[in-house]
Amino acid sequence: MKYIVLVADGMADYPLAELDNQTPLEKAHTPNMDFIAQYGKLGRIKTIPDKMNPASDVANLSIMGYDPKEFYCGRGPLEAANLGVKLDKLDVAFRCNLVTVSNDQMMDYSAGHISSNEADNIIRFIDQKLGSEKIKFYPGISYRHLMVFKNGAADALEKLECTAPHDISGKDITKFLPKGKNSDTINALMQESRKVLEHHEINQVRIDLNENPANMIWLWGQGRQPSMPSFSEKYGLNGSVISAVDLIKGLGKIIGLKVLNVPGATGYYDTDYEGKAKAGIHSLKKNDFVFLHVEAPDEAGHNGDLREKITAIERFDQLVVGKILEAFKNKKNFRILVLPDHPTPISLKTHTRDPVCFGIFGKDIIGRAFLNYSEKEAEKSDLYFLDGHQLMNYFINLKSEDKS
Repeated sequence: MKYIVLVADGMADYPLAELDNQTPLEKAHTPNMDFIAQYGKLGRIKTIPDKMNPASDVANLSIMGYDPKEFYCGRGPLEAANLGVKLDKLDVAFRCNLVTVSNDQMMDYSAGHISSNEADNIIRFIDQKLGSEKIKFYPGISYRHLMVFKNGAADALEKLECTAPHDISGKDITKFLPKGKNSDTINALMQESRKVLEHHEINQVRIDLNENPANMIWLWGQGRQPSMPSFSEKYGLNGSVISAVDLIKGLGKIIGLKVLNVPGATGYYDTDYEGKAKAGIHSLKKNDFVFLHVEAPDEAGHNGDLREKITAIERFDQLVVGKILEAFKNKKNFRILVLPDHPTPISLKTHTRDPVCFGIFGKDIIGRAFLNYSEKEAEKSDLYFLDGHQLMNYFINLKSEDKS
């Protein structure tokens, strides 16, 4: 049996007046996901436990089948794993965003989705100016980078209260700076970065081109090296993970999945959807499991860009779900699970912990003929996972004779 998990990050949303009270998912043309709802199973899953932050690391832990209440470690260590950065027991890894700030206002959590080449130059410059024996900066992709604080746990830095920059777009950053014991150390780094980057040559060019400069670092998502069983230990399957996001790839590495890097995968609107699908199909020739993640709907949600969110959903349906269905339409031993990890509503521009809809399809599964794949239609289903990490076990071990 081949198991295929397709995640459209942040695809779920709320009804919008400008869409005649439909969600972007309802409005989008999604014949392939609708096919899964009509001929497979449709249900809902709560990927974010109550009282936990509605973050992508929490949600994707759930989808992978790991209870976030037991295994959550913060996204910093997951991204460190993908970058090949070894963490010692007391090291604390922070996600480091390049952001645009003006008059203490968060103007852009991604510094205009700065290119990886520009960002690499800036992060290495930051490391030269602000790095030390205890502090090291590592370049990642676009605006997403890493800072490791050596023995930071001795100062309880993993316990700081930090805020994701995409949650405070347009807001006064002084209200959301890290809080807690020894937070002054982290705040000083962030403030010093503003002085260091103010006149950086790349930022001068970006300003001349009317692009948002990367004029500050924002530290958040911190944690220590996690310990969790491998995916093969839990489910008896070997497989791969496909994503442009270090968080997802790092999680995959930690649980023993092979990371497949697709050259055109950008983590933004222009990502190579079809390239990801082809890589997933190819990987299943040797393996039995693939986890394929697309970031674009989430980015559109954070940007409040309704048109791009609908477009991203349609491309995901056509170029990922559609290509996977086409490749396996004449085969019996396969199952597809498609879902968002969490909602990223256009109206809020940030994540929420609302349940999301999921669909499961395979030749050995008989469905209930739901009308389409959408939040509203999924509410009609009695298939619901309050503990989201239980869905993976259900998906893998669903009996062929189960007609429910």
